Amino acid sequence: MQYIWMIVKGMIIGITNVIPGVSGGTMAVSFGIYDDIIHAVTHVKNEFKQSSKVLGPLAIGALIGIAGFSYFIELLLDQYTLATAIAFIGLILGGLPILWNSFQKSKLQEKQSLNFIHVILFLIFFGIVAWMSFADKGGNGAQSISLSLGNVLALFIVGVASAAAMVVPGVSGSLLMLILGFYYAVIYTINQFTGALSSFDMDTLIPFGTLLAAYAVGMLVGIVLISKAIDYFFQNKPTYTYASILGLVVASPIAILTNTTALADLQSGRSIWYYLLSIIIGMLCFALTFALGRTEDTADAIED
Repeated sequence: MQYIWMIVKGMIIGITNVIPGVSGGTMAVSFGIYDDIIHAVTHVKNEFKQSSKVLGPLAIGALIGIAGFSYFIELLLDQYTLATAIAFIGLILGGLPILWNSFQKSKLQEKQSLNFIHVILFLIFFGIVAWMSFADKGGNGAQSISLSLGNVLALFIVGVASAAAMVVPGVSGSLLMLILGFYYAVIYTINQFTGALSSFDMDTLIPFGTLLAAYAVGMLVGIVLISKAIDYFFQNKPTYTYASILGLVVASPIAILTNTTALADLQSGRSIWYYLLSIIIGMLCFALTFALGRTEDTADAIED
């Protein structure tokens, strides 16, 4: 049963990673599995069996979420932007009580009290997400890309940067790609590859498969590098790490509201029932994340 819960969480994490302003890392924190994921990634070589029990179900869920629900979620964002944005905000904020408890436990273990450094780190990382939310975005429309050495290297670097951002809670990899000007190029590459794969069009499959492979390798490198860094801070500076993550997560609703048309939807003159339903959906999503975050799904819980 615990594997099923992990797949469900992976599905939601996968969906959030394709939406600018929403962070898959934030959802992992909200579900209470973030440190398990970081540990599994950084110890996959020495603890392969244990790590695979965490990463396997999550990877399956993420693939299902990206492939099966991304279009549906984008449609909801287009037609019911405010309700969808509030749903994601509810999903994120539902994990705050669990994250706060983890912060409190780490303070007790380190025999620390709330201090000036905790507050400064919270404000710094809150500011990073807030800045990214309002930063100028490049590539604000459909964008094509062709196979060349320069584009292969560019997608590799973008993959490293976006994967690192995806791992860090509160920082959206998709939003970072928008700022870098490569979001629509990556989406175009994925769409061309999947379309060619379904029709076995080798003339299109090979070049776009090469571009997608460069992006995927870059993502793998970025995930490994940033995970090792975060794992180090979890092991050596846990209270400061949790304070930083709290700042990233608390600022996430700003990123969601500013990188969708949710605020415009608020002024669209919809029925009062639409707004009430949006609030109810947000509360239900809050409760869902809180409940999922309390399920026994850590590496120890799913051990044979």
